[in-house]
Amino acid sequence: MEPNIVSRKDWLAARTGLLAEERELTRLRDRIAEKRRALPWVRVEKAYVFQTTDGPKSLADLFEGRSQLFIQHFMLAPGGHICPGCAGMCDHVDAARRHFEHADLSFAAVSRAPFEEIERAKARMGWTFQWVSCAGNGFNHDFGAAFTPEEIAQGKPLYNYGTTPYLAEDLPATSIFAKDAKGNAFHTYSAYARGTEALFTPFNFLDLAPKGRNEAAGTMNWVRLHDEYDDSASTDACCGTAA
Repeated sequence: MEPNIVSRKDWLAARTGLLAEERELTRLRDRIAEKRRALPWVRVEKAYVFQTTDGPKSLADLFEGRSQLFIQHFMLAPGGHICPGCAGMCDHVDAARRHFEHADLSFAAVSRAPFEEIERAKARMGWTFQWVSCAGNGFNHDFGAAFTPEEIAQGKPLYNYGTTPYLAEDLPATSIFAKDAKGNAFHTYSAYARGTEALFTPFNFLDLAPKGRNEAAGTMNWVRLHDEYDDSASTDACCGTAA
């Protein structure tokens, strides 16, 4: 990477020009967020039962007394590996939820793996948030985050509201649910693919730096589970400069 070295005056001119676009993006993001909050709701009619630390729970139970629920459709299949991207997002949840829980939002990760596998993965990662199993109840499939072998074989675009042809048994997704005073649960929002990436906090840091996401060898090629990084490697070598 060859930097463009300029005077402070020229840098300030370039930076203030970019600021105008950043402000435009901020205003656009605010408008989109307002439209997102105004989306209609769909009542969840199916009686989902999840396996949890405290035994079977309904979708309404996952709200933990709050009126809003964030679901991370975590990519952990039966006998499968822990998705590094999902894990990278969830590394930040326990700290963040100390704040958003007090703003009436609960969090739960939901995976197709049996609960015993989830518990082992949760212990390995050191997380304390709700992580439950939807094994056998079709929850992740019903909300567009999981697909059957038959669906995958058909090759039809089904993911991300039918806009993406690529399919796998588990794919990135997040969903929002709300609950009314009577305890009825409603689906209000779901996002898929790059629609979920704002919650992967490392991206937000890297996007401010000159190298950006540094994905020359492939999308998220550098992402590992937090206990799999090689901390003994030279920082200089990792960054592609001479040691």
